[in-house]
Amino acid sequence: MAEKSGFDPSTGAWNDSLAGDFLWSRNNFGEARPDVMSPLTYSITEMVWQGVSPLPGYQLSGNICGRYYANVSVSIAMLRATGKSEKAALEQMRGLLGSVPEGLDIPVPSLPRSTILRAMPKLIGLARKEKAGAAKVPSFLASNVARCRDLSRRILEARSEAELAAIWNRELASQMVEGMWVMGGAAAPLEATMPLKQQLVELVGEADANALCSGLSAEGEILASLGPVTGLARVAQGKMTRAEYLEKYGHRGPWEMELSLPRPAEDPTWLDRQLVEYEKDPVDVDALLKSRGAQFEAAWQRLQERYPNRAGDLKRKIDKVGPAARTREAVRDEVTRALGVSREWALRVGELTGVGHDVFLLTIAEALDLLSGKDTVSAYVPARRETYAAYRKLPVYPMIIRGAFDPFRWAGDPKRRSDVFDATASVPAFASNLLTGFAGAAGVVEGPVRVLDTPDQAGELKPGEILVAVTTNVGWTPLFPMAAAVITDVGAPLSHAAIVARELGIPAVVGCGSATTRLRTGDRVRVDGGRGIVEILHGSRAL
Repeated sequence: MAEKSGFDPSTGAWNDSLAGDFLWSRNNFGEARPDVMSPLTYSITEMVWQGVSPLPGYQLSGNICGRYYANVSVSIAMLRATGKSEKAALEQMRGLLGSVPEGLDIPVPSLPRSTILRAMPKLIGLARKEKAGAAKVPSFLASNVARCRDLSRRILEARSEAELAAIWNRELASQMVEGMWVMGGAAAPLEATMPLKQQLVELVGEADANALCSGLSAEGEILASLGPVTGLARVAQGKMTRAEYLEKYGHRGPWEMELSLPRPAEDPTWLDRQLVEYEKDPVDVDALLKSRGAQFEAAWQRLQERYPNRAGDLKRKIDKVGPAARTREAVRDEVTRALGVSREWALRVGELTGVGHDVFLLTIAEALDLLSGKDTVSAYVPARRETYAAYRKLPVYPMIIRGAFDPFRWAGDPKRRSDVFDATASVPAFASNLLTGFAGAAGVVEGPVRVLDTPDQAGELKPGEILVAVTTNVGWTPLFPMAAAVITDVGAPLSHAAIVARELGIPAVVGCGSATTRLRTGDRVRVDGGRGIVEILHGSRAL
């Protein structure tokens, strides 16, 4: 059965889980989009992604009550249609799925042969677009800052609705789509290095493999995800001005993909608050990075001694990991900067049309209609405002959802689980004191946990505590140096938490699914980042 949009324009309710029996996952999307999306944010996301699904009548992602989910059922069906076995398809989807309870059935729609045949040319076209995106990476990185600065100036100076509409139609919309393909092209080389990690684990063990796949920053080329925390140290030391910091990193924050929420650079007190927290525990991040470099050299020396005949080939492969990671993170940084310009555009639309901040309750098509003089949605705004506020008050939805999902009914269930919801069957209770996820960064640490909802709670994290969160992105980076280890519900081996933790030498287990449900602040756990296991030693939820 083909999916249909679950959007109700009169209320702003949006629930694609009602389309049928599909398995949805936010493990891959939850890191970049941890918050409830406004209608404008989702409609622009949908606009960017609408040309990606190669299957007519099916979508690879959807909106479940304001949160972004991937349709795993359709993705697996597509892989099976291309000749992959069920086992191979599931393995390829592992990063998308995250930690899935044993026995969970994944419904896979049967695709008509005609649908598959029609999809083949599209698949070829998508591969070509990704390749073209990879070729554009250098020019995109070289021009994006100036391009965004120019667009911001012209948006601010725009004096008519027609000027704003032209900026979107002629430039911003294409910039958003281009950024997606450039980001896809930049991600491919890093994803291609993933088999190398497993090969190294088999040769030298998890700890040395972890060391050999870290050290992603180079002299003068800090990984973009680490920029905000290394920049804080430089501001505190007088090596970087506040203006320079905000120009370079002010567009990065915990809610950077949500257009309705302000960026750090918009808050005059944000940097001061970060510096206060940094001064409480001024961890030397440069020393941590230098230590990781020494660990890399020691691990490389051991590999050379053990496998002298294979060292040359392995070194060539290892040397590709750092540049690939830096490029992917740099492109993501610039795509985020461009998204901030879209927020500026939306704010200016609100000013010129008089709708103010309610512009974020419109879809992009409705915003453009408003600029052209067609007000077709003003009567819907109060109801949409209520719906959006109601979604934001709810707990974070389960990472895995199967079938029709009602978040309000789920939130009212005292036995609800935050990792999985199955409308077709009851989910068994937790059966052990172990949490399993992805091996984010190697190392074994035992200690008390600190469960945080947002990075604004940074002051609550004490040195030596284990940070537990639903997910982390670049807005959480300043907290990492203080943490003894990191545990997340959402994430995969190439997620922000895993990459940054490996760079700083902090053990991490990501994509556990239920860490924030099973753990409470003060619980004692043992984190084995190399095996992707967290053992609950003592706590209110221990079995």
